[in-house]
Amino acid sequence: MKKLFIAAFALVAFASASPTYAQNKMVGGAEMYPTKGIIDNAVNSKDHTTLVAAVKAAGLVETLKGKGPFTVFAPTDSAFAALPEGTVTNLMSADNKPLLTSILTYHVVAGKMSAKALWAKAKSSKPTVKTVNGGSLTVKADGEKLYLVDAKGGKSWVTIADVNQSNGVIHVVNAVLMP
Repeated sequence: MKKLFIAAFALVAFASASPTYAQNKMVGGAEMYPTKGIIDNAVNSKDHTTLVAAVKAAGLVETLKGKGPFTVFAPTDSAFAALPEGTVTNLMSADNKPLLTSILTYHVVAGKMSAKALWAKAKSSKPTVKTVNGGSLTVKADGEKLYLVDAKGGKSWVTIADVNQSNGVIHVVNAVLMP
């Protein structure tokens, strides 16, 4: 009888849990809430401090707080650290704001593209997506991995897919894409 009561209690507790909470993903040690926007979630990720600083330096905070929807391919801090020494510091200077903006908007696609849509794109006859900066990324699938190829041939793997936001979706990537 006691086991039945515990099982029933657990079932009621599980059933009453918020479905939104159950769908949250962890990114950089922080929960990403689908009821919050891209910027409001990104600032909590310990793996995206460089990206957040770059978005601020480029003046794109208000844009990414907009209605969207946006698909953001979000490079991690380690992705930025893999760039040649001094690159990030150089890009963050006021003189290079146009270049920084171009690189960041190369990581954004207008509209909300789920991983399922990206897989379909990878298998299609036109496996490219147009970025907000006017460039394009090639979407490829390799076994279980989904990756993007930039204009210079650089590859970035999607390490965490479908981090839903109120104004779009984030796919965490392991390399900075270059237009």
